[in-house]
Amino acid sequence: MKRILLLAAAALSLAACKQKPAAQLPPHPDWTYNSVMYEVNIRQFSPEGTFAGVEAQLPRLKDLGVDILWLMPMYEIGTEGRKGTLGSYYAISDYKKVNPEFGTMADFEHLLAAAHKLGFKVILDWVANQTAPDNVWMTEKPAEFYERDAQGNAIWEYDWTDTRSLNYENEEVWWAQDDAMRFWLEKGVDGFRCDAAGEVPAEFWKGILPKMNADYPEIYLLAEAERDNLADPAETFDANYAWELHHLLNSLAQGRKTVADLKDYVARDAARFPKEAFRLTFTSNHDENSWSGTEFEREGAAANACAVLCFTLPGSQPLIYTGQEIGLSRRLEFFEKDPITDWSANEYTTFWKKLVDLKHGNPALAAGERGGALEYIDAPDGVIAFSRTVDGNKVIVLANFGVAPTDSPVIPGEAKESNDNRPAAETGGTPFRNLASAPVSVDLPLDGEYTDWFTGAKVSGTFTATLAPGEYVVLTR
Repeated sequence: MKRILLLAAAALSLAACKQKPAAQLPPHPDWTYNSVMYEVNIRQFSPEGTFAGVEAQLPRLKDLGVDILWLMPMYEIGTEGRKGTLGSYYAISDYKKVNPEFGTMADFEHLLAAAHKLGFKVILDWVANQTAPDNVWMTEKPAEFYERDAQGNAIWEYDWTDTRSLNYENEEVWWAQDDAMRFWLEKGVDGFRCDAAGEVPAEFWKGILPKMNADYPEIYLLAEAERDNLADPAETFDANYAWELHHLLNSLAQGRKTVADLKDYVARDAARFPKEAFRLTFTSNHDENSWSGTEFEREGAAANACAVLCFTLPGSQPLIYTGQEIGLSRRLEFFEKDPITDWSANEYTTFWKKLVDLKHGNPALAAGERGGALEYIDAPDGVIAFSRTVDGNKVIVLANFGVAPTDSPVIPGEAKESNDNRPAAETGGTPFRNLASAPVSVDLPLDGEYTDWFTGAKVSGTFTATLAPGEYVVLTR
């Protein structure tokens, strides 16, 4: 339980002294609260697609300002049933070896050391739900390590034919996973993003993570899940994915949802998850980019406004995916080499840097229990307007998502988690309602002088924001 468990033994021997209550201790490492994560797709990050190719770009990522580098799976992957030419990163043949496509173990260690030297934290993508069919455990471990059919064949989920499902009714699997994760923690990695965490029994995570947190109190743990039983940072993960918000933002941009739906989500999310729980927020990631499309395909002219909300809503720990910082407008191949070759800075680079600076420079936007409460501001239909305040630091956010035309009714239905994390209604071409809406003006009486974050202008008195569909304003004090 992170720092809480580390103090438990000392508390027993110091019973005569008045000990600080554990509940007052921060549930997350201090470095996480205002951090921004960057997902590194190693295969597509450089023409070489190697650890060295990532290392060469660390200064550029440092200039972008991100704090946590999430490396997509970099372990040795299987050849049996491999999809495409190069295979899936998520079909692992050996948890303790690196993918030779990316380089050697020494190359990985060199990248890790270089990243730490520049002040980055580095987390690895951990794939606990399944392995490749030719994982070393298939021959090294008993048959009951894997789920099997009546004929004794190891089975897989969904269309993941290049994988085999581990059997978590066998607790020996738990400790094999724990051992493999600790192998990398001993090398100095700073935590894990746990793939398909909701597909694995919660009892497994609750069985191994408290002791892991106690032994490595500064690690960060992210669940690719949206489960309230995996959201207590004292017991399991620092953060869960905000999948519902992601799908809602797509639908909001497309005219399928309204600002009222967004407000309803914020209220339900606050009621469902503890205030201490971080929520990973994003407009893209490797799954969304490759299978659902770029943020521009899904969110159109409102893509930047959606990103602003991902950096400013309560609980948010924002993510930037490979290529977003240059406005990458194509889907990256998943099983083939498809590198980004031109990383030239442009207006998108400026936009994302401003967002990262916004998160770093405003305590009101801290994730978890340190962030400011959300207070809504009256605004015209289609405009979301709110403020957050902590100790004199105040951030005001306005974003215009337009009003759905009367002949384009909102399509009902909530986003749901699935094997590819996409609600069926999001696939396919959908007209964006924000393209059909007119600009609106919002008159905002200000309680002092503010800075318009994206223009640098100083404003006070009654501030009037005229916002076309997809436009936004962020004011800070």
